[in-house]
Amino acid sequence: MKTRFFAVITIVLFSFVACRPSDDVVEVRYAASDRPTLLLYAYDEAGKAMVAADTIVRGTKLAVVTNKGKEVGEVEYLPLSSEDEVQYFAKISTLSADSMDVVREGVIYARTPASIIVDTATSKIGGQSTKGEELKVLGYDKIDEQGRVNRYKVALGKGEGWLYGKYTVFEKSEAEKRYRSEIYDAKHKAVKNPFGGGEAIGCDFYPYERPVFEDNKMPVSCYSLYLNISPSVIGNIEKYIAFAKRTKINTFVIDIKDNECPGYKAEAMKTYSPTNYARAGANKEKMYQKAVKRLHEEGFYVVGRITCFKDSYLIKDHPEMAITERATGKPFKHNKAYWPSAFDRRVWQFNVELAKEAVRKFGFNEINFDYVRFPDRMTKVENLINYHNKYDESKVQAIQRFVQYACDEIHAVGAYVSIDVFGEAANPGYTTAYGQYWPAISNIADVICGMPYPDHFSNGYYGIRKPWNHPYEILRAWGERVQDRQSITPTPAIVRTWVQAYNVMRHVDRNGIAYDAENVEKEIRGLFDAGLTGGYMTWLSSSNIEKYQQQEGAFCHDYYKEHKKQ
Repeated sequence: MKTRFFAVITIVLFSFVACRPSDDVVEVRYAASDRPTLLLYAYDEAGKAMVAADTIVRGTKLAVVTNKGKEVGEVEYLPLSSEDEVQYFAKISTLSADSMDVVREGVIYARTPASIIVDTATSKIGGQSTKGEELKVLGYDKIDEQGRVNRYKVALGKGEGWLYGKYTVFEKSEAEKRYRSEIYDAKHKAVKNPFGGGEAIGCDFYPYERPVFEDNKMPVSCYSLYLNISPSVIGNIEKYIAFAKRTKINTFVIDIKDNECPGYKAEAMKTYSPTNYARAGANKEKMYQKAVKRLHEEGFYVVGRITCFKDSYLIKDHPEMAITERATGKPFKHNKAYWPSAFDRRVWQFNVELAKEAVRKFGFNEINFDYVRFPDRMTKVENLINYHNKYDESKVQAIQRFVQYACDEIHAVGAYVSIDVFGEAANPGYTTAYGQYWPAISNIADVICGMPYPDHFSNGYYGIRKPWNHPYEILRAWGERVQDRQSITPTPAIVRTWVQAYNVMRHVDRNGIAYDAENVEKEIRGLFDAGLTGGYMTWLSSSNIEKYQQQEGAFCHDYYKEHKKQ
């Protein structure tokens, strides 16, 4: 028995209506089922019993002969109007006159915990499904060519919300299973949780299907320059374009929002964070419009960077979204900034709405989220603060679920998503205190972007004395550990790494080396020699063109092509 897709065939079927007996009453019906596919039937060789003969996708448009129904074994069938040698029948119970009444499941089960959206236009989250949870189906938006539902409308308390069908199954027992537990569970159970970031096994590792946008091609390896929001930087985009065209640079990363440094006056800021809106540049929108337009005209891939869970201006507007002090209830200040809680879905929504607006308004190819984590160095004060953990999640769960939500919503507007993580997240054996578990993030994000700046490693790390003076060795050693992290997630992201483009900080080593073209090149070669071929991004907070020009030689190599020749 084969699967037949009737969606196109039915157009042909109607052309044969004139050949059918004149007393046939042929009407349109749509295949309906509580599963993505359903059966068609035909008489057996004896002509007495109906047997399964073919499979079609629900939603298929059919031409049926409504006045020649058959009852076989107390089941009613209608024949399809067709010139096929085999006469096919469909059960009347699986036919609908309404093209939207084709999804018949009454309940579904959450296989992967996911956000339930109450307003799809604004990505507003109303709830969180839990693994194995039964959900009552109230409707759906659309089905694909395989009959699978894109989003179900489900009951949510006294209301309703939307949940992506890809995170659901039809049987509770199936929903409660972990993905290939015989392979992956032992690997994640072995990961320890010494700093309170959460159990690795609590994350979800079902494969995540990533989109491919025909009109948005990501370079196979991104060679990227970072640009800040200064008018002297993005306002002088032609200077950076001219520089990049002398090199192999094919990508630019432009800030949209950093902590206390918002770019342009976005509508999302006006709605969710008036202080960010007020502090954004009054005339920056035209600057962004011109910069991104020119970069696209010259063939560059353009990434917009947004800092998520470090945002003092958002907390000034909404102190109730903050990580707070238990003793006073006031927002907790860490590292000279206020941190929105990564458990708070309203914070998720603000950053994702800002991202979607930037994609729609300027045409960014990708959104890069930074500070996708909880504050670091918190172990001594952990019991003194309140994270406002509404859904009783671990930190690693909350971070993975934010990445999942952000990818789903931003993919819907045609852009990719990259997530920045500390270089430490590549270490095996434990989950980080701030909630970044590399395999969990890599399993979902389109791109994962480690930040293994050589001067952030302590002396002797990986057995390397003063690693900041040995950029090739430290980046290669780090990259090899990344490969190990990538191997224990079913659908690993592309790895595109931030490289140090600034000189060694004086508090690290007064006599540290300058990061000129030679040393930046060593970093990049260390990554590629470790097999991390997704590209690089330069971290130079000033985006100083003179500094980039001093490093020009590092940007003139096609590292991917050279690596493939080895």
